[in-house]
Amino acid sequence: MKHAFAAISMAFLAATPAVAEDRLLSDTLEFTGQLFFIDAGVPGVVMAAVHGDESVVMGFGETTTGSGIEPDGDTQIGVGSVTKAFTGLSLASLVADGEARLTDTPGPHDGVFGALPSRDGHDVRLVDLATHSSGLPRELVEIEGAEKYTDASFAENLSGDPYLFTPGEGILYSNVGFDVLAMALSDIAGKPYPEVLQERVLDPIGLDATGYELADGDNVFGGHDWNGNPMDFEEFIDNRAGAASLRTTANDMVRFLRWNLDQFGTDGAEMRALSHAAWTMRDGKEPVIGMDESGHMSAMGLGWVIMMPEGDRPLIIQKAGGQDGIFSYLAFSPSRDVGIFIAINEFNFGAGLEMATTANEFIAAMAPR
Repeated sequence: MKHAFAAISMAFLAATPAVAEDRLLSDTLEFTGQLFFIDAGVPGVVMAAVHGDESVVMGFGETTTGSGIEPDGDTQIGVGSVTKAFTGLSLASLVADGEARLTDTPGPHDGVFGALPSRDGHDVRLVDLATHSSGLPRELVEIEGAEKYTDASFAENLSGDPYLFTPGEGILYSNVGFDVLAMALSDIAGKPYPEVLQERVLDPIGLDATGYELADGDNVFGGHDWNGNPMDFEEFIDNRAGAASLRTTANDMVRFLRWNLDQFGTDGAEMRALSHAAWTMRDGKEPVIGMDESGHMSAMGLGWVIMMPEGDRPLIIQKAGGQDGIFSYLAFSPSRDVGIFIAINEFNFGAGLEMATTANEFIAAMAPR
């Protein structure tokens, strides 16, 4: 633990919970957040939780070292790979409207890749891309004469036989696969992928503070590297839209959690059901790599990691992300009407793992089996 008693006292005074009638939710999140912030030793923490009809947002520490600004519900936060859950929802929306099928194969994407090759008679399907089952590698390899994430880099990486295993036979965390998925969804919808996401996911759910634009102003969650040095935000790259790069706020994540927890709501019901369903089970898959950092993966939804009930903890659907010196984690239990979002502004890997454990234990405490 990096803080002395004075810092502990400051943390208790600094927490500013939003008004909520559910004192159990507010008190539990405040206690959880204070202990986590003190123990993690990061510059700042933002937490948001939903339980039934109530919600609360809290900030601890500073938006960036020395800013003197405590993060709150409107602090702009880069959520990295949490973006993948949104890409899965874009796919779910197109399928729900009959414009695509999960078993479709991605067609050629102009200037980036042609028809992806098959291996052992197996083609890559959209559902394989959305469940990390495509066999494509985690990252692009460096191509001489081409900058990473450019069309030329993707084209070279996806030529020949790009697979690490036959599509559908294993599960391997793949940023490449989700970027390819976004390109395929762009082709299906006939417009740039950011427009697809805006029209099919962000606008219908009412996420007005979520998008790909660089954060600006003073209320920005500034990331730090593993040595505590401030990091710059990366400029948005079109070819990375599926895997990462979304920015949001805790208040928008409350709205997003509410939408995902609305089991019996009619708006977006088909899209939500498709997104949350377990399309690829862990059992029988080989290899399974890169899926368990935030808890044991039992199955994959469309971009979501599904964890079956264990001990006192209910079923959890979750996604973690890390980019630009920020780690974030979004998790919810759809059958128990409880969810949580946490973000920290330092690439502290120990704190990142503890963040997921803290969130999962919070859900178990609020909704025990």
